[in-house]
Amino acid sequence: MPTKSSYPSLPIPDTDLWGLLFERKEKAFPDDKVIYIDPYTNRSYTYAQVKSTAIDFGKGLKALWDWQKGDVLALYTPNCIDTPAVTWGCHWAGGVLSPANPAYTVEELAFQLKDSGAKALVTQLPFIKNAQAAANKVGIPLDRVILIGDECDPSRTVKHFMSIRNPSGTSRYRRTKAANPAEDLAFLVYSSGTTGHPKGVMLTHRNIVSNIMMLIAGEGGNLSWKGGPDNQGDKILAFLPFFHIYGLTCLIHQSLYTGLTLIVMPRFDLQDFCKFVQAYKVTFSYVVPPVLVLLSKHPLVSNYDLSSIRMMNSGAAPLTKELVDAVYARLKIPIKQGYGLSETSPTTHTQPWEHWNTHTGSVGTLLPYQEAKYMSPDEKELPAGQTGELWIRGPNVFKGYLNNPEGTAHALTPDGYFKTGDVGYQDKDGNFYITDRIKELIKYKGFQVAPAELEGLLVAHPDIDDVAVLGVYDKEQATELPRAYVVLRQGVEKGEKVAVEIQEWLAKRVAGHKRLRGGVRFVEEIPKSASGKILRRVLRDKAAAEEEEKGGVRAKL
Repeated sequence: MPTKSSYPSLPIPDTDLWGLLFERKEKAFPDDKVIYIDPYTNRSYTYAQVKSTAIDFGKGLKALWDWQKGDVLALYTPNCIDTPAVTWGCHWAGGVLSPANPAYTVEELAFQLKDSGAKALVTQLPFIKNAQAAANKVGIPLDRVILIGDECDPSRTVKHFMSIRNPSGTSRYRRTKAANPAEDLAFLVYSSGTTGHPKGVMLTHRNIVSNIMMLIAGEGGNLSWKGGPDNQGDKILAFLPFFHIYGLTCLIHQSLYTGLTLIVMPRFDLQDFCKFVQAYKVTFSYVVPPVLVLLSKHPLVSNYDLSSIRMMNSGAAPLTKELVDAVYARLKIPIKQGYGLSETSPTTHTQPWEHWNTHTGSVGTLLPYQEAKYMSPDEKELPAGQTGELWIRGPNVFKGYLNNPEGTAHALTPDGYFKTGDVGYQDKDGNFYITDRIKELIKYKGFQVAPAELEGLLVAHPDIDDVAVLGVYDKEQATELPRAYVVLRQGVEKGEKVAVEIQEWLAKRVAGHKRLRGGVRFVEEIPKSASGKILRRVLRDKAAAEEEEKGGVRAKL
């Protein structure tokens, strides 16, 4: 039988996102509560300012660009405190928001603009050339490429979003409501695209509304708009990208709904992270495992007081007990883990605060409204304790992939389950564990090896700063062999001696089939996405090049 959430299933508000955030009667905090702060400039938005700015922008979209229900507005920008107002201004006008990674090339951005059918594009001044080039490629008029942030175009040819307003000042423009929140789209977010082109994930208003309710339940009342060390409420340090669903829902939406203050960083920087935690007395942060590796080992961290942090929540990649223990031993900061995907809006599981150290390594229990089961490769349900692919069903599960009926049919079952592609198991107490992705599992002579498990162990090695593990195919043995790509701690010399020592160190801690038979390779950094996921395809290309080079040497010999 599928596992159901043990949380009470409270009614999901039957409204769109604007109605949930700005028209509810039970809001506890005042309109002048500061929600978003730019710590580099001290510019900020209160709740009331976000609402009024969003309405002005939404009216401008209708007045200047004749914005219609379902029109898509694309974002191509790092984190910015203007992003929430632009997001909900688009929704006020009946539009759909499609955020894009600012690291995209012109071609990658143009693909998303064309695939999503974007009618306009929002960016920041440092990215304007790529934005305009991509807009040109797909036929978006250049006067519909606009700016957010503190920098304006010196030539004044590119408009700032604050100038997209109703020029007549008349009140004839009204909000366009989502008539059917369960069907009307709020976001088009694009998957990472590890194979082929990224896929447009269609998320409805109900998807996000339900996930906000789920997040509130998961935090268990531990985050509040008032109280905290300075009686100004909980403060969250936000560096996770807003163009990723993790940042969109957990940061932008949860903070405004609950009245939390978000300290917004455009990207992660360890020194700034520590500095802002200390200066603003940050109490909570959503993080990813690579950040925790730095917090557990980097000497710079010792220069700052991070004691105001009451809890961290790790997501986006598997978290191991060794890493949780290492951070807690150094900083006394508890870390719980959560789990989610773009297709689930995103969060489906989290550890309750009080259980952060009782089932370390677990992603927690199912949040409200969720049903889940683990399935065998031949799609038979597995009992607790057995490893399989996780399938999930609930109101937060996406509508489908845009313009991709084949991909949608492959991902969603007729009875509404989403096949996550993640491998794991649940224990007898309903705690879920994610061990890896199906396509990332290493197959060694019929045995399955989870890279994340080995990475979690290896990162505890005193000479290792960061690590990634993948399988490399060995023709002579006709099998994959686990290989570690290692970033050594500063001052440790690369060489065969330390490579062998690392292999032997791990061999004492794992079963025989999990040993690093593919060897150890030293690299300067582990390639990662903006959300903290290891880009294994980059390492696979590197491994293939190494094997090709080795083959060439053999041929010459």
